[in-house]
Amino acid sequence: MPAPYIEHVNLTVSDPERMAALLGKLFDWHVRWEGPARDNGRTIHVGDDRTYLAVYAPPQAPDAEIFGKGRPLNHVGILVDDLDEIERRVVAAGLVPFAHGDYDPGRRFYFLDHDGTEFEIVSYS
Repeated sequence: MPAPYIEHVNLTVSDPERMAALLGKLFDWHVRWEGPARDNGRTIHVGDDRTYLAVYAPPQAPDAEIFGKGRPLNHVGILVDDLDEIERRVVAAGLVPFAHGDYDPGRRFYFLDHDGTEFEIVSYS
């Protein structure tokens, strides 16, 4: 049996199309599936052939307070080969990298997406 891995994470977002486009620009990911979701919402699966983020929007705009830091999670970690290139893409997307770190086991930085969800971008190379 292969080792377990995280196949997907489902995030509530205010605009799934905008989030899917951002993930595509930053990580060269593609839309794997999109369509209706629970409670008459909409979901887009964005990733590669193995893993993805499901970006979900309920039928009515979510309350802004659900996007407070740490609600519903602390951050999403994305492993990349070229940290500097991804940081350039984050800046080009109009987002602000912060909390740069260089300690074992690798280099990293963080950014907040348009809804305030925190992403940690890390490289072990």
